[in-house]
Amino acid sequence: MAIPKPFVLLFLLSLFLLAQAHEMVNELDGKSIGASKIDCGSACKARCRLSSRPNLCHRACGTCCARCSCVPPGTSGNQKVCPCYYNMTTHGGKRKCP
Repeated sequence: MAIPKPFVLLFLLSLFLLAQAHEMVNELDGKSIGASKIDCGSACKARCRLSSRPNLCHRACGTCCARCSCVPPGTSGNQKVCPCYYNMTTHGGKRKCP
């Protein structure tokens, strides 16, 4: 018994659409670098300018910015503006991003 061609085409189309949806979810989740790249160096310099440990702050901020392509405005707080930045934690469960 042969499988009708419309069912084969429908199956292949659904696989293609599933792959496209997976890519879109990854982009929205902040895991892929999209068209909106920011200058992490200057953004982190502004973010860490009042820090008591500027080198540590700049290094952590740079890592977070590179992964999330986002740095919250101001010198502290406002982390919920960038969900990826806000949710990143260290192995000890503390917030990684300043």
